[in-house]
Amino acid sequence: MGYLKHSIRGVSWVALLRAFTRALSFGKIVIIARLLSPLQFGLFGIASIVLAFIEIVTETGINIFLIQENEKEVKKYISTAWIISIVRGFIVFLIIIIFSPFIVSFFKAEGSFKLILLISFVPLIRGFINPSIALLQKELQFQKEFYLKSFIFTVDTITAVLLVYILKSPSGIIYGLLVGGVTEVILSFIVVSPKPSFTFNTQYIQKILHRGKWVTMSGVFNYLYHNIDDVLVGKIINVGSLGLYSMVYKISTLPISEVADVVSRVSFPVYVKIAGDRARLKSAFFKTGVLVSVLSVPLGVFCILFPKEIILIVLGEKWVSASQTLQVLGFFGIIRSISGTTSALFLSVHKQEYVALVTFVSFVGLIITIIPLINMYGIMGAAIASVIGSIVALPVMAYFTVKILYEKS
Repeated sequence: MGYLKHSIRGVSWVALLRAFTRALSFGKIVIIARLLSPLQFGLFGIASIVLAFIEIVTETGINIFLIQENEKEVKKYISTAWIISIVRGFIVFLIIIIFSPFIVSFFKAEGSFKLILLISFVPLIRGFINPSIALLQKELQFQKEFYLKSFIFTVDTITAVLLVYILKSPSGIIYGLLVGGVTEVILSFIVVSPKPSFTFNTQYIQKILHRGKWVTMSGVFNYLYHNIDDVLVGKIINVGSLGLYSMVYKISTLPISEVADVVSRVSFPVYVKIAGDRARLKSAFFKTGVLVSVLSVPLGVFCILFPKEIILIVLGEKWVSASQTLQVLGFFGIIRSISGTTSALFLSVHKQEYVALVTFVSFVGLIITIIPLINMYGIMGAAIASVIGSIVALPVMAYFTVKILYEKS
């Protein structure tokens, strides 16, 4: 059975979802950037860094496990996966609450304390989402996913913009996340099936967590690679510089990474279905790489050639000092989008450890260079270190790709 037609249809729906949500996200950034200062964005950035780190450290890889599992067997894991997700949500909530004073002290940013406490409720709510949502991707039901996710994101965006306007505070962004989370929990039980129950199987727990350990490790290194620059900018320079850096980082990676994310989201479940046929897998992977390159390179070049104009249009004049940083991050976005296509390939053949090793090498390349580069060039130095980290991992990524595609079945 061929999956080309399914893939084209899937890419179309996922691309439409991404275009819709990113257009809303772009609009949200444009509006909120004019309502809040770089310092306020920096305070929100601290809270979001904390949330992202704890969520990654406690990642169980449930969604990837459900997509990888045999179609006839997968549904028996839903209730156990839900219990794991709920417990994880409570753990993340408690960890953030306990460590919030130390985080505030580390960044010397008292204004971030209430934001950190508020954002701790996000994982608590999300833990109750029906894990059967992952089956929409597994079963290539991207049209249904489009309607579900676009509605949730719209609720999140409208809530965030309205409350930031009313409160003149970044807490409005977090309230948007909370309302969006509640909406997703409710809809996941109305729209998606099967419905989980408060039952679990200890053997299933062991199997999910055993396979998910590499996903966790990969997530930790990936998080550190993509966020340690924010942490060090906020610590070494100041919170205002963190606000500047995080905003231009989002602009540089938003249009480019979305290309790779759209294609990878569709290609992963398709790769799983054809993983036993190396010839088909090889052909599908190379076609995916060409498609991503054709779409992402022009977007990256645009960021490199017209950084000042992009910032003036999107963020306004008070952010224009970050133009050179955006220019450097344009290179990072191109490399990230093209190299990111390999993750779906590695996961499709249950090689989570390959993803972990590649992200580890990227992190090492970043961490070795970032502190001296920040001291020399400020936030632009952090951007240069990100590029270096992405480049040094390319040989490792290429080796694993060749190993998968050309090894004997």
